[in-house]
Amino acid sequence: MGILNFFSTPVPKLTVKLPSGSFTVDGRGRVLASTLPHSFPEPLMMEISSAVLAIFKDAKESGLPLLEIIARYGGLKIVGRELRGGAIIFLKPKGLQAYNS
Repeated sequence: MGILNFFSTPVPKLTVKLPSGSFTVDGRGRVLASTLPHSFPEPLMMEISSAVLAIFKDAKESGLPLLEIIARYGGLKIVGRELRGGAIIFLKPKGLQAYNS
């Protein structure tokens, strides 16, 4: 029965406080500057930036003049602006009025 107790124990979930800040990435996705807290996971920053850069790349290849994207994901608003191959990405928790809604 001991092994069954091991599998029935809930696994603690990683909780991350929703960030407020921005970061800039180059065309390869490397972070150049950031105002996010140091506790914000870098792999999550990389995942967000790769998605934003992929959207801008696809739009450019399709001939669409896309300069900004806005995504609302749960309680987080993500704004990405194209910067000559790179991007600046703003993260804002829902409910804060510091950046235009």
